[in-house]
Amino acid sequence: MPNLTIFIQAEKIPPEAYLSELTEECARLCTDVLQAALDKVHVIYVAARQGRGHPAYAEIRYRLEPFRTPSLMDAFMARLDEAIKRHTGLTARIRCFGYSSPAIYARN
Repeated sequence: MPNLTIFIQAEKIPPEAYLSELTEECARLCTDVLQAALDKVHVIYVAARQGRGHPAYAEIRYRLEPFRTPSLMDAFMARLDEAIKRHTGLTARIRCFGYSSPAIYARN
């Protein structure tokens, strides 16, 4: 963890080079701001067939830690929003979901 999934309208998915740059920036945000280990960071893109809403939707799931305060998460979301706009030209709805360690069951 953290797992960052970005859903983008299929017809608006940017070229691979832009997604690669966004992936690197997202990984840096997770390691620098959220203090996650790089080998625990996952960035996934999903081509979506959207019915309604923003052309992109970002969802991050992360482990709750005392240092991941509301203000830190707000700063993370602001920087993520800027990165998505810069690399895709899209405004994303962003949602963060924190989980306590005892509530996480994981493998690999």
